[in-house]
Amino acid sequence: MNAISPLPVLPRDALGRPLHDLRLSVIEACNFRCGYCMPADRVPDDHGFDAAARLSFDEIETLVRGFARVGVRKLRITGGEPLLRRDLPALVARLAAVPGIEDLALTTNGSLLARHARALRQAGLRRLTVSLDALDPALFRALSGGRGEVADVLAGIAAAEDAGFASIKLNCVVQRGVNDEEALALAGHFRGSGHVLRFIEYMDVGTCNGWEPGGVVPSAELRARIHARWPLRRLPPRYPGEVAERHAYADGGGELGFVSSVTAPFCGDCHRARVSADGTLYTCLFAVGGIPLRARLAQGEAVLAGHLAELWSRRVDRYSEQRGSARTQGRRVEMFLVGG
Repeated sequence: MNAISPLPVLPRDALGRPLHDLRLSVIEACNFRCGYCMPADRVPDDHGFDAAARLSFDEIETLVRGFARVGVRKLRITGGEPLLRRDLPALVARLAAVPGIEDLALTTNGSLLARHARALRQAGLRRLTVSLDALDPALFRALSGGRGEVADVLAGIAAAEDAGFASIKLNCVVQRGVNDEEALALAGHFRGSGHVLRFIEYMDVGTCNGWEPGGVVPSAELRARIHARWPLRRLPPRYPGEVAERHAYADGGGELGFVSSVTAPFCGDCHRARVSADGTLYTCLFAVGGIPLRARLAQGEAVLAGHLAELWSRRVDRYSEQRGSARTQGRRVEMFLVGG
């Protein structure tokens, strides 16, 4: 295919925000049933699109090329659980070669990572994020809906290290009275590892997780707990729009991140779009509707890029800043369709 031909003027949305990041779901199925995302009592075991409904690898590559034309430089592959997508390393190799994409990453629950880490690295993947909500085996199993073993995830992290992945991000969604007591154990385990543990406030993504404000542990509270054990110091953001507030252990033990969408919204400089496995665009993690892209995608990357620029220019999303208002009412897209 030809090299990237960016649009003469890259789009900004109605609030002046550019489009830099794309979160791309390659599959909507998952082998876990975590309560905050895909609870077993709300999402059946056979949930998933017909395979033909998912974008093909050719379509996905064209999609990414179109997004690169409108300014996307960071691409994160997600799910569901993306490692369930057959021949994923082959797709990674194609996306790693797309001109304009400077940062290619993948988010996974880690349970299948041990068998795929080396192939993904060889295909051109450079960054990994692993979800890890507890170290206690029984609690981890419960949080995964009885589907996962923490030993498998830790083995996946070790395999990723051996394959050459450095500074893996480890995401922990914290829920009060559920796993907030695991925070110190997680911090202690990964101190000095070179990896970055990030604590994420429990969010009202989707409508099937039974979210209540009382389940949120504010980042400030959690940070104070950790600081009391291992003093922390604030670090500056590495780029505008970085979602995690960065902190370092004062003794040099590494870095922590805190993602505070509920108590400290960062909508003002959000430059992320999301596309589900069937090719539907969502301009916010909390969107109440999406825009099908497949028809424009069939017309090629140039036509798609023009369509994306038009869609992005109309974007006004800022859910976390307006949470609870009339503007935020409606059935929001589920997290397992668009990734976290």
